[in-house]
Amino acid sequence: METKIYQQKDIPEAAQALRAGKLVAFPTETVYGLGAVINNEASVHQVYAAKGRPSDNPLIVHVASPEMVWQYAKPNDLAVELMTKFWPGPLTIILPLQPGKLLSAVTGGLETAAFRMPNNAATLALIEETGIPIVGPSANTSGKPSPTLAEHVYHDLNGKITGILDDGPTKVGLESTVVDLSVKPAAILRPGYLTAADLTPILGEVETEMHHVAANEVPKAPGMKYKHYAPNAQVLIVQPDQDFSAVVAETLQHYPKKFGVMAFDQQLAKLPQDERLDTYSLGTDVSTGGHQLFAGLRDYDLQPEIKLILAAGVPETGLGIAYMNRLKKAAGGKFFTTGMGLQADR
Repeated sequence: METKIYQQKDIPEAAQALRAGKLVAFPTETVYGLGAVINNEASVHQVYAAKGRPSDNPLIVHVASPEMVWQYAKPNDLAVELMTKFWPGPLTIILPLQPGKLLSAVTGGLETAAFRMPNNAATLALIEETGIPIVGPSANTSGKPSPTLAEHVYHDLNGKITGILDDGPTKVGLESTVVDLSVKPAAILRPGYLTAADLTPILGEVETEMHHVAANEVPKAPGMKYKHYAPNAQVLIVQPDQDFSAVVAETLQHYPKKFGVMAFDQQLAKLPQDERLDTYSLGTDVSTGGHQLFAGLRDYDLQPEIKLILAAGVPETGLGIAYMNRLKKAAGGKFFTTGMGLQADR
């Protein structure tokens, strides 16, 4: 089938498709999500199949109001405070469930579920029109960089889903922060745009140490267990205390082919002119870098001749924690080291 591009005027048609058990991708302020209604088990399984996503990776439930959450989750006063302050917005909240209220295909068989109210008017209207919450993992092939444009979704999922609600580029570019309220103290399971400092005035103590998920363990949140965000090329992270220009110069000396360079404007301005450099701007700071990170990785996926990407790291404080979390996953934890012996097929 040909995947249709829906505009805002087509929201009733998109909602009808969802109610009929079809898959429709939708925009949020973070990345595009892949939607299916939460009460149709066949549709939820289709989400996993379309993405090539492991079935033990739970899905985030997207709602149009806090009231929708309490149809499924047990009451929680801290969650109400978080929702009042941060919703709609880039915060996902994991809560214990009322028994038998959600399909195990949505929860991964857990007794908790993750809920989020995205800050995107078109998607809130879509959920309201549909009349039921929708699941919404990132609308990409599993393991690949998350989509920040409808075109990214179309590239990965054309012919696999019914439609894409296009609302232009996303505003944040990094997925939501995931906080687990089913444990005490509350724990951040996935860093995002909202930091521990944002949440502690309400939650008090917040656990920020990332839990290592064992091979036989079901993760509570997306992005905890499986490889994520990886482009086709090998990414090497350049640490913020390294001389970026010197790293590029060493790479030019030893690596004979064209390669990608994802860096901030002040770093790019100091690079030599060389036809082997394909540069991508991350903007001026970690905020713009977070917004541009996935788009840059996807840009290089459209250039199959590029097999190596040097990407600028940042200090792991504030928003830099989320930025580096995604970049480390994209790089498979690999950093540039002097004299590492870069090789390419000649």
